[in-house]
Amino acid sequence: MSNEEQITAITELDESHYRTKIYAGGHFIYADEPLSMGGTDEGMSPAALLLASLGSCTAITLRMYADRKKYQLSAIKIELAIEPENTISVGTVINRVIHLQGELTEAERAHLLQIADKCPIHKMLSNPIQIVTSELQ
Repeated sequence: MSNEEQITAITELDESHYRTKIYAGGHFIYADEPLSMGGTDEGMSPAALLLASLGSCTAITLRMYADRKKYQLSAIKIELAIEPENTISVGTVINRVIHLQGELTEAERAHLLQIADKCPIHKMLSNPIQIVTSELQ
């Protein structure tokens, strides 16, 4: 896929009580809510999917950069957390902790942490987002 192609996803929810089918790029997953919220807990919550998008994009961006620079980065682990929906007021805070493993200098580590903010999902979430909603009948 080129960088110019529009990214799309289709979600479908029938009477399955929150279990939502998600189709994107020829792939299929479920989103759901936990049992405590009336869901079936057969997929990640929408907020967890958002965190997964940021985490996976960050890891991929770091891997691409480290490979291009020939850094000795053997593994990346990213822990993410977002405050509960009922505590969100004016803004949203996502905490991201990046664990880098490998034979890296302090300068390489510092540079990789700067590169983490350059992943496309980080850029999308850091800029104003406008959601345009319409109904197709």
